[in-house]
Amino acid sequence: MQKEKAFFNLYHHNFVRAAVAVPSLRVADPAFNVKESTILLEQAAQQKCLLIVFPELGLSAYSCEDLFQQQALLDECMAALNSLLDQTRELPVIGIIGLPLQVDHLLYNCAAVFYRGQLLGIVPKTYLPNYREFYELRQFSPAGHSLRQNIDLCGQHQVPFGNRLLFQAEEQPLFTFFVELCEDLWSPVPPSSFAALAGATVLVNLSASNITIGKDDYRRLLVESQSSRCLAAYLYSAAGTGESTTDLAWDGHGMIYENGNRLAETKRFNDASQFITADIDLDRLQQDRMRQNSFGQTRYNHKTALAEFRTIRFSAQLPVQEHLLLERIYERFPYVPSNPAKRDHRCREVFEIQIQGLVKRLQTTGLKKVVIGVSGGLDSTQALISCARAMDVLKLPRSHVLAYTMPGFATSERTLKQARRLMNAMGCEAHEIDIRPSCMQMLNDIGHPYARGERVYDITFENVQAGERTNHLFRLANYHQAMVIGTSDLSELALGWCTYGVGDHMAHYHLNASIPKTLIQYIIGWAVKTQQFGSETSKIIDEIRQTEISPELIPHGTSNQPAQHSEDVVGPFALQDFLLYYTLRFGYLPSKIAFLAWSAWHDKMEGIWPDVAEAKRYQYDIDEIKHWLGIFIRRFFKLSQFKRSCLPNGPKVGSGGSLSPRSDYRAPSDNEIHVWLSQLEQIPDKISDQD
Repeated sequence: MQKEKAFFNLYHHNFVRAAVAVPSLRVADPAFNVKESTILLEQAAQQKCLLIVFPELGLSAYSCEDLFQQQALLDECMAALNSLLDQTRELPVIGIIGLPLQVDHLLYNCAAVFYRGQLLGIVPKTYLPNYREFYELRQFSPAGHSLRQNIDLCGQHQVPFGNRLLFQAEEQPLFTFFVELCEDLWSPVPPSSFAALAGATVLVNLSASNITIGKDDYRRLLVESQSSRCLAAYLYSAAGTGESTTDLAWDGHGMIYENGNRLAETKRFNDASQFITADIDLDRLQQDRMRQNSFGQTRYNHKTALAEFRTIRFSAQLPVQEHLLLERIYERFPYVPSNPAKRDHRCREVFEIQIQGLVKRLQTTGLKKVVIGVSGGLDSTQALISCARAMDVLKLPRSHVLAYTMPGFATSERTLKQARRLMNAMGCEAHEIDIRPSCMQMLNDIGHPYARGERVYDITFENVQAGERTNHLFRLANYHQAMVIGTSDLSELALGWCTYGVGDHMAHYHLNASIPKTLIQYIIGWAVKTQQFGSETSKIIDEIRQTEISPELIPHGTSNQPAQHSEDVVGPFALQDFLLYYTLRFGYLPSKIAFLAWSAWHDKMEGIWPDVAEAKRYQYDIDEIKHWLGIFIRRFFKLSQFKRSCLPNGPKVGSGGSLSPRSDYRAPSDNEIHVWLSQLEQIPDKISDQD
């Protein structure tokens, strides 16, 4: 039971929950400010946050101006810090708060890092703005002026002091954070750039940043780009309500980004205290740094500067033994943006990539025609419309697309009619070849029982049909001096759901090879919605989109329904695409992928496939996810690599990965899978009743 509780806990899977706080404050009133900050610290602890960040000079307020030169204010800030440490001794949350601090007769703009009443370190600001409305050099000294590495403060001795401090939790070493202050981020080379190279995965910024028109967008740009460039999480907290409005205004802008992705943002111009939380995926940051080897090369080139960093290790109490789910939303379709505008842009972009790839290949080879098999299903439809548009770009007639539908022993009336209608509507040179006679000849030649009238529907029976179709296409391409266009998609290649060699595995150019089936579904929907090929053709395409996925290789009792359902064998493509994305893009542990899948799929939601007539309420609990993940592991890691090792050429379309051995994925075809199966065993079959 303890194991199950730990499994359904975000910290167990290398997430940390962090908060950015923007408290209400009063100028030059540290007693009030520490009270407001303590309330937010307590709320962060209640929500199981490990870290909370406050704005710049939060104990005093940023806009004190020359009041910073008044000893009464400085002493009161020290008293407030003492009070804060006393009041948070029982709170298992790391706090980072700003205050003015005197050290060796100089005044520094500092961030105090504390945990359970202990000061872990003090970080002075590196770059002090002294232009336009900023006059920080009037009151403060930059970090570089200090001669100290440690100071005594609040009754604590040898507290680390400096702007080259990394803070690392012993219980979670991937959680290593670095602190910079406001202008540090606006400098040409922020200190956090070096900190990330030195090992910091979480970058923290205590900021004041008054608001002017358009400045919020610029802040987002800075935080987004810095988190992307550093392959890090970035927490940013700017001063809000209560700061002096003598000459400036403040909007309380807080943000949390992870490698360029915004996880949370405050409501700006809020009148009350507020804080936001986000679950940061430390594995993602580690994986990206490991894979993007220019990160390591940069680290080597700056090794002298990185040697100046000190790592402050401390013990932190992580809430790993309780049921603690992600607040972060993981989309069910990681290959498909949930935002409609971004989704439409993605669909158009993929479509254009396919077209551009095919146009270039035809121009290079000097060929004017393509040959494509049209089944009346999803994948061949996507490939066909790309071929048609490529002909438009080349200013060639669409009749140069030689489209063939090739009914076999199990072709349904529905898909055959759809194939015929689509080919005609697209203006292709449409053909129909009944492959049953040639299949019977092959079955007879090899002595298969079906040729003697026995109903034996084995893998040979299936692959003879798939092979005959591809054999016809290649010979037709020879005959017409054309190129065979492949239609199999990324999902099928990942699962090995394609016939090797002379089958749907092979083509002269493979248009769909790096597009998952879920994304193809949306691209076709986009083509319908945007009327890429006119209203009548769109109706046909929409019907095809709503057709159940089947290889149609085994006969059914009725001619209108397929006997096979692909998802009964390899699993739901929507779920398998989810598993594929986090396996291929990030290399996560199977146990973590299962946790993410459960987080995304355990609640009911209308329609896995959008706008599909037969859409039902889908959900997958942990036992189902574990089952289909086991199928995925065996098919992806053990059974199918030999097919991917000799894939035809085809364009890569997304950062989610390609399985081409010349692009994103190179792997042996004969490896063992025990390391993945052992992880599978760690996944529980259910959530215990106590949870």
